[in-house]
Amino acid sequence: MNSDVSSDVPSDVPSVNERAAEIVRRMMADAEALELAVAQLPNGATVVDAGVNVPGSLEAGRLFAEVCLGGLGKVRFCELDFDGLWLPGVTVWVSHPPVACMAAQYAGWAIKKDKFFAMGSGPARALYRGEPLFEQLDYQDQVDVAVLALEGRKLPPEGAAEKVAGKCGVAPDHLYLLIAPTASLVGSVQVAARVVETGLHKMLEVGVDIGTVLSGFGTCPLAPIAKDDLRAIGRTNDAVLYGGRAWYTVKTDDAQIEEVIKRLPSSASRDYGTPFYDLFQRYDGDFYKIDPLLFSPAEVFINNVTSGRTFHAGEPNGEMIQRALLA
Repeated sequence: MNSDVSSDVPSDVPSVNERAAEIVRRMMADAEALELAVAQLPNGATVVDAGVNVPGSLEAGRLFAEVCLGGLGKVRFCELDFDGLWLPGVTVWVSHPPVACMAAQYAGWAIKKDKFFAMGSGPARALYRGEPLFEQLDYQDQVDVAVLALEGRKLPPEGAAEKVAGKCGVAPDHLYLLIAPTASLVGSVQVAARVVETGLHKMLEVGVDIGTVLSGFGTCPLAPIAKDDLRAIGRTNDAVLYGGRAWYTVKTDDAQIEEVIKRLPSSASRDYGTPFYDLFQRYDGDFYKIDPLLFSPAEVFINNVTSGRTFHAGEPNGEMIQRALLA
């Protein structure tokens, strides 16, 4: 199946950076209540600390996640049950999924400057378009404001902001950088809110034309905050892999769905069934040694509007949720 979505991405998709910037400004205006800290670097770039030197909050995490989606998705809190185990979780729904999830939310931009490093996601990626992924996405934002969400433990220095602004073609004083560690309230929420994006990326991995995806909906438990970022990476991934559920509405041929549906949930991976932190140790800390087919929700539904049929594979794993999140 062809994974080139260039002919299917609507030309009238609104600017993800402008929509995200509106959310960021609301966060800044309510920073005290959200337990955020806002600072301006000497070059004019704005940094929103959502968990490095401040606690952050669940609501800040919800808004952070909507920023990552470029304002094309909504995130709400919910209650989830796994074999009698109650956990808080998020519900996510997304319009224009190829743009919201792949051109914006996907964490594909490694920001490196001197001793600073953080993974970047969010709509600024659609200005830069420096990742191979964008060869499959016919969407480029063209505005004078950039918003990038960072997952890291140190606040970005001026040099990093200069680099990002330059790659995006915007003035530094038109750049917003949000940052939160994985082991934080905001980190836990924003990773859980990637459940729809994770399934969409898995579709790309197995050759699905994601331009046929009209909408996405998902739920995922919130991982309890871990004592350090490495443990948090394990827990937040496990929340998606063993507790995430995603529903996609598509317009395609049934035969194309039937060809891949069994490969879409995380249980299709050879590495399924081991807590992510343990996998990371097994592979000597090298993410690229982990089976890429593992990174997907536990359960996937696809509703094809062409035929009206709904396809399904996988299921949540309550035992693994208990073992990986609460042990």
